[in-house]
Amino acid sequence: MAEPAAPASATADPLDAADYRPPRLLRNPHLQSVLGSSSLRRRHGLRALAATGATTSEHILDGGNGARLQGWHSQLPGRAPRATALLLHGWEGSAESGYMRLAAARLLAAGLDVVRLNFRDHGDTHHLNEELFHSNRIDEVVHAAADMVQRLRVRDLVVAGYSLGGNHALRLGLRARLAGLPLRHIAAVCPLVDPGRTMASMERAPQIYDWYFRRKWRSSLVRKRELFPERFGYDDAALGQDMRGLIDMLARQHAGFGSVDEYFDSYSIAGDRLAALDVPASILMAEDDPVIPIDDFRDWRLPPVAALEVARWGGHCAFVENFAGDGFAERWVAERLAAAV
Repeated sequence: MAEPAAPASATADPLDAADYRPPRLLRNPHLQSVLGSSSLRRRHGLRALAATGATTSEHILDGGNGARLQGWHSQLPGRAPRATALLLHGWEGSAESGYMRLAAARLLAAGLDVVRLNFRDHGDTHHLNEELFHSNRIDEVVHAAADMVQRLRVRDLVVAGYSLGGNHALRLGLRARLAGLPLRHIAAVCPLVDPGRTMASMERAPQIYDWYFRRKWRSSLVRKRELFPERFGYDDAALGQDMRGLIDMLARQHAGFGSVDEYFDSYSIAGDRLAALDVPASILMAEDDPVIPIDDFRDWRLPPVAALEVARWGGHCAFVENFAGDGFAERWVAERLAAAV
């Protein structure tokens, strides 16, 4: 299998969303979305990352207030990096997701070091923190990023995120200056903009999406109950609720919110909520995304430093280019972030 391609030369035209033209068999958004999170892509990513020759080490990062987050730092031996890229996965993904590994391989080939961060309760990290993950724990992500910058002596930082990770990457950008982060650029792929509208969209979408996320989240909640039985007393009947019911339980009983809508609003970046963003940001979205409504992006009011690109195809965070599992989004992320440094 071929290694990731070398970065494009400075004279080559930069990739644009319009350049993504998958073969006709891969223009179905549901096939795209399934392939994007498939074991095929995970294996492909594992091989691509191994082919770079990078060494990878674990870091348990300080998330503040006792929180601990796991990061995996990959670097090429004997090479001074141009910058360090922090990668943020989507909800119920992990640092080992196919797109995370494939993006890391591309970024390493472009001369950057890479840290793949696991959010709380993602990957094999449920034991690190007693309290449950929820989507408004942005402060611990910012704190962990600052700890990583200090430990690794990072002078130039770039960040990329997918779906909920894209939401977090953009919110991290809002806090970067105050946190002292040397953040140069953000790349967000299909970022979650309006959680309430996304929830409604998922309820109308084919059941495979509800089944996928609910199955993975239930498994995570069971794992927490096994690790901290005195803290979490929810029974199997509670875990048998639909997605909205589970989120309601999380919001009211474990996240300190009065309602689901209040919880959704806490991490929304809709409307003009990114108005204060002063870090350049590139955003890639697929018009046919079956999870996040394209109307969220049409109604978005972005600051001048942010540029949105919309591809005709791509599904949810997939943008798979062929049946080998190569991804346009990973090439796009690596090019945008490498160009910034």
